[in-house]
Amino acid sequence: MGSRLTALIGCLKGGCHASYSTTQKFLQDVLGASLSEGMLTKVVQKVSRSLAAPYQELLDRLWTEKYLNIDETGHKEKGKRWWNWCFRALAFTVFHLADSRGSAVLERVLGRECEAVIGSDHFSAYRKYMKDAPIEVQFCLAHLIRELKFLTESSTPAIAAYGDRLLVALKKIFRLIHKRAQLPEAAFRKRMEVLRDDFLKMAKRTQAGGGARVLAKRFRKYGSEYFTFITHPGIEPTNNVAERAIRFTVIDRKITQGTRGLNGRQWSERIWTTMATCSQQGRSAFTYIAAAVQALFSKTEPPSLLPPTPT
Repeated sequence: MGSRLTALIGCLKGGCHASYSTTQKFLQDVLGASLSEGMLTKVVQKVSRSLAAPYQELLDRLWTEKYLNIDETGHKEKGKRWWNWCFRALAFTVFHLADSRGSAVLERVLGRECEAVIGSDHFSAYRKYMKDAPIEVQFCLAHLIRELKFLTESSTPAIAAYGDRLLVALKKIFRLIHKRAQLPEAAFRKRMEVLRDDFLKMAKRTQAGGGARVLAKRFRKYGSEYFTFITHPGIEPTNNVAERAIRFTVIDRKITQGTRGLNGRQWSERIWTTMATCSQQGRSAFTYIAAAVQALFSKTEPPSLLPPTPT
């Protein structure tokens, strides 16, 4: 079996969410190739081995990146709860499966010397990691909007009013964000700092209880972390890029029902990383995988998933 057919099977399984039976039917009907499920499993593992070194290169590179957006979602392995972590850099994306959702995963993947600006939600793992490494954080404003909308539905008038006031202020902030490309950077920063100060002054004070009091306390401690994007144009005010990247893997999880061991875990991490990174760079995933498989067959160095360095 040549490198292109091997790569095609890998793309069907990992890129098109096809089951082994669906892949068998496609190969039989379209190519006239009759392959057993056992053979398909061996082919997929060959593809996985061909992607091992490029995947590891990206994983090792993560801690040196200036900007990272990170998100995590549930994953199943043998019916047990695992977590699929997504690390999205400016030029590539890495997926990492772990049996924990805690900050220990961030420390294991990024170490304690990482100096990135990290975009994330307000989950405790990121707040803990802030204390362990010299990073900066941009907490997601899209998540904040959802929290404020929840407050506006409160049956307690004071809580609902608090949420309404902050939503109005956030709308002004997003209107200015959408105009960022049209403004000189200095002008954008000056206007945004005024809106930020007005928002935080309003957000930190409330006589309401419940969720309003919890949010006000958060803003008193972490208010500036919602506006890191003002001084760091390389990070977005929301974590949408990581959330979009992780949707592909959620579909895969629903179809495959998760992984059942180390081989499946490695396959998922490597193929998801390859598919997301090629899409991010505008590259053909099939062409890349075929080249990686050919390198495995010829025992040569596989092509890198890092973008070419400008000359």
